Amino acid sequence: MEKYENLIPRFLKYVKVNTRSDEASKTVPSTPSLVEFAKNLAQELEEIGLQDVQIMDDGYVFATLPSNLDYDVRTVGFISHFDTADFNAENVNPQIVENYDGQSVINLDAEGKFVLDPAEFPSLKKYQGHTLITTDGLTLLGADDKAGDAEIITAMEYLIQHPEIKHGPVKVAFGPDEEIGTGADNFHVKEFGADFAYTVDAGPLGELEYETFNAAQLELTFHGKNVHPGSAKGLMINALQLAVDFQNQLPANDVPEKTDGRQGFYHLLKIEGTVEEAKAVYIIRDHDRQIFEARKKLVEDIVSFMNEKAGRGVVSYEMYDQYYNMREILEKDMSVVEVAKKAMENLDIKPIIEPVRGGTDGSKISFLGLPTPNFFAGGENMHGRYEYVSTTVMVQATDTILEIIRLVAAEKA
Repeated sequence: MEKYENLIPRFLKYVKVNTRSDEASKTVPSTPSLVEFAKNLAQELEEIGLQDVQIMDDGYVFATLPSNLDYDVRTVGFISHFDTADFNAENVNPQIVENYDGQSVINLDAEGKFVLDPAEFPSLKKYQGHTLITTDGLTLLGADDKAGDAEIITAMEYLIQHPEIKHGPVKVAFGPDEEIGTGADNFHVKEFGADFAYTVDAGPLGELEYETFNAAQLELTFHGKNVHPGSAKGLMINALQLAVDFQNQLPANDVPEKTDGRQGFYHLLKIEGTVEEAKAVYIIRDHDRQIFEARKKLVEDIVSFMNEKAGRGVVSYEMYDQYYNMREILEKDMSVVEVAKKAMENLDIKPIIEPVRGGTDGSKISFLGLPTPNFFAGGENMHGRYEYVSTTVMVQATDTILEIIRLVAAEKA
């Protein structure tokens, strides 16, 4: 830890600031706290010695570490986000568990109401001898992705403090609203100026991801007709029943709780309403683009069938794509993935390359023209009160950033 003396204090400072993004907001960034965090981050980047620090109109903070080489190499970028997920993020109070034995139950709160139990969370067994940072059971931690923020900035600080380490040009970016899926919608690829980049936003040690879901969101409105139930026969149309009927026409096993690997799904996120009107929100996911399109077509067919059967427009909907599988871009030039893989292997970290059952900002950024796979920041059990991170893995993530930069510096253009 002495190598990066500011890594953990920096992380602890970041997580204590509430930067929960707001899906209902119409502003960019979505909350005032995100705007303020970006300003403070920009000031910090200037203070440690990065150049060309600027806050973009989409809330991203950009900065540059100029090359100290006398020859040209590719420009590498590192990207993370500073908003946190849809869970309590007010008064985050991190707990430090030193030299964890890998088997004990960790009480998060004083009453022991919330615990990290290896019987429930087997991942804990990997961390014997590690120092863990947990929540106090009342909030999330925010390692997703403030661990990534701290690791990238600490790596830049280390290079600035050690000018004898040779490196090419490095670009860094820190953004808002990743958790609500809009942060990278208008990422300024040209202004960022990297040839390729990495999001430091995956989970446990060794994760290296270049294959994500294709993703869409579906918002349905069911239009009913409410009359007195005593005389409803042949007249009433129950919007809630229409919502149930729609759900029952989807493949019963194509749900998150019954799928894994590259299996896609329909996920009912929200349903509410009355007899008169009901609304339902789904997300649709699949790694295969053709199957993804077929899933959307099934939705259209079900809606058409229900409307034809009723003889009127009882169902209306909006469906829009959110992001695509970045493998479509990255498989055209896998050198970006190979550099990260080699960096991990050089550090005796076993790369874990598996399809992501989700997405990253790198999904959108890759399709905007900047190849951007994702690698580990260290968080476990993200987005809730059981989130934790190992300080050792955070150091290893920082090492990985520096090793990628070293490998790129060894490439002569």
